[in-house]
Formats: sequence, C-alpha cells, structure tokens
Amino acid sequence: MLRSLWTSASGMIAQQTNLDVTTINLANVNTTGFKRKRADFADLLYQINREPGAPVEPESMVPTGVQVGLGTRVVGTTRYMTQGNLQVTDQPLDIAIEGDGFYQVLLPSGEIAYTRASKWSVDSEGQILNVDGLLMEPAITIPEDATEIMVSPEGLVTVKIAGQDETEEVGQIELVRFVNPGGLRAMGKNLFLESPASGAPIPGFPGDEGLGQVHQGILEMSNVQVVDEMVAMIIAQRAYEANSKGVQTADELLRIANGLKR
Repeated sequence: MLRSLWTSASGMIAQQTNLDVTTINLANVNTTGFKRKRADFADLLYQINREPGAPVEPESMVPTGVQVGLGTRVVGTTRYMTQGNLQVTDQPLDIAIEGDGFYQVLLPSGEIAYTRASKWSVDSEGQILNVDGLLMEPAITIPEDATEIMVSPEGLVTVKIAGQDETEEVGQIELVRFVNPGGLRAMGKNLFLESPASGAPIPGFPGDEGLGQVHQGILEMSNVQVVDEMVAMIIAQRAYEANSKGVQTADELLRIANGLKR
C-alpha cells in the first residue's frame, strides 16, 4: 500500500481537529472571559532508508540520507491567556480582571475551580455567586439593606447602608495565578481546574505582585479575533482539500498499477 494514502489521511484527521478548535473559538466569540485555543501539530515517525552521514568512500559520506515521513498528528491545543476586550456595563457586580489572575469558585463537590468570567450576582442571602450559582471563594456577603456596592481596584468590597453616612467593609476579593495557566484543565462553563501541568495556585490580592487589578462595572469579553479565526478556517479547509487530493492521487496510482498487464 502506498505510504501517501496513510500520510494524507493523517493530514485530513489533523486538519479536522484544527477546524474543530477554530469553530469552538468562533462559537465563543461573545463568551465573557473565554480564551482562544490553537491546535499544535508534529510530524510522525520517519522511515530512514539511508542514514545521513553514511560513508560511501573512505573519505566521503552521504550529506542528507533518505528519510521519508509518515504524516502528522495533533500534539496539543494551546490556550492563549491574553487579555480580552473590556466592555463597560456600569453594573456593580460586573468585575473584570485587568492583567493576570483568576477568580475562585466553590464547586458542589467541595473542589475549587478557577474562572476569568467577570459577571457576578447575589442570591437571596446576599452571597456573591456566578451565573451558574457557584459561590465566590472566599465568600463575600452583601447586607440586605445595602444601597450601593463599591469594589476598589485592589478588590476591597464596601457597601453603603441605608441610613448610614459611612461605608462598611464586607469582604476582600482574592485572586490566584499559575506558573503555567495554559496547563489548566478546562471543565466547561468558563471554569478551569488545577492540573500537574499548571502547577499549584498562587493566591494573592488584586494588584499584588504578578496579579492584575479588578475593575467594577466592566466585563472582560472573549479574546477571540473573528478575522484571525476566519483566516485559520480557510487555511484548514484548503489543507484538508490538499490532503484529500493526495489520497485521490495515491488511489489513481494504485488503479494504474492494478491495470498493468504482462
């Protein structure tokens, strides 16, 4: 069987994954806090028919040899943790992170998950939670008689209470960062989990060394650039078509070979 059949097939499979990643990016172009991904490729094993540097005469050697590759495969999907566009909403619990860092939320299992999504709400008890009802960690409770909520760039949460002139401090937002945030394990719903690749979370307050500040009344949008993703989609489509031509050409060569007569 011609090697080119399997080589082209591996290229088609790889480009299908590439297209999957690109369409996920486009599907989340308006998802707050979403970080785009890119498929990374590597070539497969090589059949070495002649070693580079093989001697041909006592004082001469082969300069390059004969090495034929066997195709390609996807080896990773890199997540870009760059800052997304900031959108002003003037909602008191839309709190965007500018710079490095993740919010912490408490899962029903008791685990801590991490997110860049910056849209928060309060429940009937005044506890701050995300759109899926997961509590911010550490917990912050807004008094029921609060008339105004204020969040400083350093994450200090204060409120104005009806009938009082002085503001009251009710909590402090805490962020975490990772040595390798691209190594976090995505679990959907804008949430990530710690993994051996990401390293342990490094906690701190907004504005501390290595951590970004927070901004009230602003949402961090997706960092997906539609034009870039459309170009990537076109490239993936053309690469898929080119590999399919390789399969067709190999099939035509086999047809010609099968049609030979003595």
